[in-house]
Amino acid sequence: MAKHSSVFQPEGRRSGAAAPADGRHTRSGWSLPVFGFLATCSFLLVSIVEPYSGAYATTPATVAPALQQQAAQSLTVAGNHENEAQRDGFKVVELPKPKPKVVAPPPAESGGGDGAAAAAPAPAPAPVAGPVDPGSAQAIARDMVAARGWGEGEFNCLVSLWNKESGWNVYAQNPSSGAYGIPQALPGNKMASAGADWQTNPATQISWGLGYIAGRYGAPCGAWSHSQSVGWY
Repeated sequence: MAKHSSVFQPEGRRSGAAAPADGRHTRSGWSLPVFGFLATCSFLLVSIVEPYSGAYATTPATVAPALQQQAAQSLTVAGNHENEAQRDGFKVVELPKPKPKVVAPPPAESGGGDGAAAAAPAPAPAPVAGPVDPGSAQAIARDMVAARGWGEGEFNCLVSLWNKESGWNVYAQNPSSGAYGIPQALPGNKMASAGADWQTNPATQISWGLGYIAGRYGAPCGAWSHSQSVGWY
């Protein structure tokens, strides 16, 4: 039996050699490794030159259209021309100045309390005292008023004032404040400066009371006016 060779040899090299009896094609042993090496190199070269060629192999290549740059518009005017800008006119109007507000001064306070004669409005007319009993407290007061140079009108104011305060009672005492005597001195022992008998002697009380009125209100009518305004003197 003839020996079959499995090595493929080109026909040129094996001229004159007879073909296998079964008609099969034989290949050499180095052909498969060489073919695999060439296929691997081809795949690597394609990946290096065009990495994404395999992924888009079946997709036709598309190129985005280039943006067209539009030319700037221009306007050409034949002949001479000029540009002119105008603005609306305006008028200056001077507003009238506001009138100042006139504030009335506050009314002057009546009465006093610092021992000086107080400026007071005209007192209400005091009733006329008329004749008094000789030796009475009012008779003593009339003589003392005249001795100070005050007229009959001041005496009438004094009579009205002390009628209101004590009724000319030498022992009158205010239960709430403690004021005492005809002039209602507060406290009553202030009248001790006019005499030690200030609790019982009407002349002592009247003398102190007239001195207080003269120093604080100037005269009996001033004290009477203040009493009419605020209720006390």
